[in-house]
Amino acid sequence: MDNIEETVEDTPMDNPEKPLIITEDVRSYLYETSKWTKFLSILGFVFTAMIALFAFGSGAFISLLSKYSPGSALGAMGSGFLTVYFLVMAMLYFYPSLMLFKNSKATQKAVLYGDQESLSAAMLSMKSFFKFWGVLMIVLIVFYVLVLLMAIVVGMSAANMAS
Repeated sequence: MDNIEETVEDTPMDNPEKPLIITEDVRSYLYETSKWTKFLSILGFVFTAMIALFAFGSGAFISLLSKYSPGSALGAMGSGFLTVYFLVMAMLYFYPSLMLFKNSKATQKAVLYGDQESLSAAMLSMKSFFKFWGVLMIVLIVFYVLVLLMAIVVGMSAANMAS
């Protein structure tokens, strides 16, 4: 039989001393990305402020609507419901905007000054950003499935009652 020697390639666990190398291309990509994340975060802050203003202005809208269209479904819900709803939406929009802004600032600092701690902070905020959206999407998918199941149950019970 032949003697076959196994060659083992280095894995990250085998050589923990081997540093991650960030080339100039990667630095330029990170810097350009930080500009876009800053732009998107500022837009997110502006939209958050607009949603919050709409939340506080919804009371006037509801009172005007109920004056000209008495008995409307929106007027029956009341302005408190819309205010709370839009404030929750504003808070849901504010958090990812904040994470993008933190990522942008930390990434720019890391690229410009070669600061490893800033790069770690940037990646932490990016992780938080994607984790937030991932959890939110899971919640929304579950909500949609529940609404679909409820619609099917209500539809089937209505069909049984009709026959």
